[in-house]
Amino acid sequence: MPSETNNQAKTKDITIVNVAVAVIHYEDRYLLGFRDAAQHQGNRYEFVGGKIEADESGEQALIREVIEETGISISQNIIVKLGRLHHDYGDKQVSLQVYKIELTAQQYEQHKDCEYGLEGQAMTWVDKSKLLAGEYHLPAANKTILEWLKLPAKIAITYPLAHFSAQPNPAAAWVHYHREQLAPESWVYIRLKASESEYISEQLMDVRPDILAILPYDNDYQHSKTTSTEAMVEAKTSRSIVARHLTHSGLMEWFNGTQDIAESEQLVYISSEYPLIVSCHDIASILAANKLASMLIQQQLPPVIGAFLSPVLTTQTHPNTVPLGWEAWSALAQLADMPVIGLGGLAPVMIDQTLAHGGVSVAGIRQFHE
Repeated sequence: MPSETNNQAKTKDITIVNVAVAVIHYEDRYLLGFRDAAQHQGNRYEFVGGKIEADESGEQALIREVIEETGISISQNIIVKLGRLHHDYGDKQVSLQVYKIELTAQQYEQHKDCEYGLEGQAMTWVDKSKLLAGEYHLPAANKTILEWLKLPAKIAITYPLAHFSAQPNPAAAWVHYHREQLAPESWVYIRLKASESEYISEQLMDVRPDILAILPYDNDYQHSKTTSTEAMVEAKTSRSIVARHLTHSGLMEWFNGTQDIAESEQLVYISSEYPLIVSCHDIASILAANKLASMLIQQQLPPVIGAFLSPVLTTQTHPNTVPLGWEAWSALAQLADMPVIGLGGLAPVMIDQTLAHGGVSVAGIRQFHE
């Protein structure tokens, strides 16, 4: 990824332009501009933003571009990094540094009726549901941003099956508990840590078809589908599976195993029909996640939509593990090229603290069930 302070670089006579992108919203209303037909990628809607000058950081460029284009000052708002993207349009390559900013009620009231920006461009506020449904034609590089925006503010993680080992039928007890305790239409990482996990997960999704499930990524499962598992996959198409989760060890195994093979062969080991959420604990795993995310985008495959970064604080399940603490966690989060999810000793009420330190979401077990 090019440096923030270098807005243009030339490689083989191809110019790479670094751009700061502002995903501005108030609750579920998002601000879009419209590109003139004469512009590059014209006749398309776009998020507010523009080139990062040589003497600017991404955030400095963001603040400047937003006030120049819309008159909205976001210097006092919380600016959350969503991620970084590189896209090749053929005639131009762009490197996007994407940030999310929620306006205050006062800011929204002041600007909600503005039909044109300060540079004469058409502006419009759109519903998030319609934006994510693809009703607004955006440049190709924005496709991954829309996937990122699907992440909720909180993600519940199920208890492992062993938590119910004292019950006569642990699997039935596990399903019953989570059927009753998971919030309606919540994102849930179904983590059983047991054999027959897919089958038990299916039972929960049968009784709670409203939940949006994140299921473990299983490389063997992905690459060796028998007749019965193919039928299982077909059955899942009607259910709301939003992502697969790749563990820290799985991520590093992929990364270390691809060091000595050609890039064209590296994705053979990671193949999912769903977007991925990865787990990271340190700089090495974040760099591995960035490499995987970039390769998936280049191959136009389902992207990495988030990274669980943990542990933020001390947890009951791993009391002897030294937590990162907020400052170290925030520094690592800034290195990630995808949205970061806080995990480890957190509660849903800590979302504002997470946003202030560069995350977009919080996740956990104990305090994330109703």
